[in-house]
Amino acid sequence: MPSAVAFAAQLRLPIRDPELFGQALVHSSYLHEHRDAVGGHNERLEYLGDAVVSLVISAALYRLRPADDEGVLSARRAAIVSTTGLARLANRLDLGAWLLLGEGESQRGGRHRPSLLASAFEAVAGAVYLDLGFEAARDWIIAVAAPELASDAAVGSLKSPKSRLQEHTQRLAGERPAYRLVGVSGPDHERIFRIDVSVGGQVVGMGSGPSRRIAETMAASAALDALGRADSVGPGGPETPAAVGPGFE
Repeated sequence: MPSAVAFAAQLRLPIRDPELFGQALVHSSYLHEHRDAVGGHNERLEYLGDAVVSLVISAALYRLRPADDEGVLSARRAAIVSTTGLARLANRLDLGAWLLLGEGESQRGGRHRPSLLASAFEAVAGAVYLDLGFEAARDWIIAVAAPELASDAAVGSLKSPKSRLQEHTQRLAGERPAYRLVGVSGPDHERIFRIDVSVGGQVVGMGSGPSRRIAETMAASAALDALGRADSVGPGGPETPAAVGPGFE
């Protein structure tokens, strides 16, 4: 696969198995439309890469931040290996431009979708591990994530939207957010989940995404935005927050 070789050359990775590396760039939507063109998609490599990236980032933070306890280390790791964090690393490599996507996925902006980019980054990490070994994968991941590993951002700013929403609602109302699956649409390889989140029986945010976890995260983000606006306006504030969820009209 010429694109795989060119991408590896851009990353300065001396790959030995172009076919394996090329598979890391194949999204399931491309395989669905071009079954005879490629041997498989990147989801098995993503599974492996997820574990490799988590171990590398965990070990690097443990070494670089001896004064942080396990809670702080976990928060820093989560910020880096989250969908948003890994998508940031993928964009740093311009990974989206190299992916093989189905026509429909490409037209819907798949090359810029955080969840797709994060998964592709993990797949590439898995391919580097299999092809070049753990040390090469470790050194490459640490180099790509160097700015995040060196960041001194406050721990509170690193928490996920779901964690921040739960802390916010428990502090103000003494209740935990409740997430509810509203619907699922799309074919099996392109499912879109729709989730709403409520507090005390009132919907405060909605979100959508290719998995329940991502949709819940988007709903929590929408809720935080809506609750933040309501706090700034005071009693009788803005319109119902349920209208602000991503992917809803």
